[in-house]
Amino acid sequence: MIRKQANGLTAAQLEALCRHWPGVTRDTKWGVDMVLSVGGKMFAVMPSDGSEGGRLSFKVADERFLELTDQPGIIPAPYLARAHWISITEPQRFATTELQAFIFDAYTLVRAKLTRKLQAELGPLPTLKADKK
Repeated sequence: MIRKQANGLTAAQLEALCRHWPGVTRDTKWGVDMVLSVGGKMFAVMPSDGSEGGRLSFKVADERFLELTDQPGIIPAPYLARAHWISITEPQRFATTELQAFIFDAYTLVRAKLTRKLQAELGPLPTLKADKK
């Protein structure tokens, strides 16, 4: 039996994914945007009400920015593109596991820019566990 791969990511799934990572906080800004931060620095943003097609924005490595924004369904994030953020405007085009990996990478990128003292206080980096079903 072939199992269909899950696509997209909801706000609830995003929050559940990041909830237990060290130092992650959740805030609501700009009306309905759920903002996930580590050490007070944003790493992911998504409308909590599912509006805008479930748009998902996050930080990416500088060297991946152009590569990713050349793909269909991905654009430079409005207002944050200069900081190498992208917006996935059509998250359903991407596997859930791929989106989770992007978010984990965003978390580790932003966390790496925190002070050494704060990084030490957060403890070891979490791992991205494979979804078991």
